Amino acid sequence: MVVLIEVEAKLKKWGSSVGVLLSKPDIEKEKLKIGENVVLRVSKKSNVLRETFGSLKFRKPTEKLLKEIDKELWND
Repeated sequence: MVVLIEVEAKLKKWGSSVGVLLSKPDIEKEKLKIGENVVLRVSKKSNVLRETFGSLKFRKPTEKLLKEIDKELWND
């Protein structure tokens, strides 16, 4: 049985290696035991806004979109 959860964890130096710290509530929730094997899917935390900024393309210019929104909101 495979159960997937997503948790944010912090990397810590452990001797000459690096360890991943999981919170006690996450460990208890998944009923993990010390010494059990787990599989980690790792991705670096990033700024989603920075990744999407400038990547969206609109069919209309921004100024025109803003004017249309104002017109809809204020019924002018």
